[in-house]
This record gives sequence, C-alpha cells and structure tokens, in this order.
Amino acid sequence: MKHRAIPPSRLLAGAALAAGLALGAATPALAYVGPGAGLSLLGALWGVVVAILAALAFVVIWPVRQMIRRRHALPPAQSDSLDPPARPGERTLSS
Repeated sequence: MKHRAIPPSRLLAGAALAAGLALGAATPALAYVGPGAGLSLLGALWGVVVAILAALAFVVIWPVRQMIRRRHALPPAQSDSLDPPARPGERTLSS
C-alpha cells in the first residue's frame, strides 16, 4: 500500500476547521481576574519585554563598542623586553 502526501493547502484547511470547531464549542469561563493578578501579569510581561529589548540592545551595541575601543587603543610598545614597564618610582633589576 502506497501512502500519498497530503497537500499543504488541504492540511491548513483541516487545521483551520478543527480550530474553528474547538473555539466554537468552547463555553465562557465566567471567571474574574482581580486587580492583583492583573498587575502581577503586567509586571511579569513588562520584565520579559525589557529583558528582550536589553538583550537586543547589547547585541547591537557590542560591535560599536569594539570599534571605539580599537580606535582608542594605544599602539604596542616598541621594546625588546618582555617585562612590563616599570611604574614611576619602582626599582627594576637593571637599575
């Protein structure tokens, strides 16, 4: 027995019909959402939205920050020594 593929348009029509029947058969919940629950929901939603926007902002700003850092970076020191430069007033082995 050979199985035939269902065309996407027919599959979409079937899914829309099933969703319509499920929504049409649903009865109202007759529930009350008080102000405390509503404010809690809004607060949680606000936190998620701000977190997503902050993440997007950091992803967008990061290349700009790297470009600014590279532009302001000091050129490498022209020294043969592998030792870090001495601080003012610090004694070195050669002095």
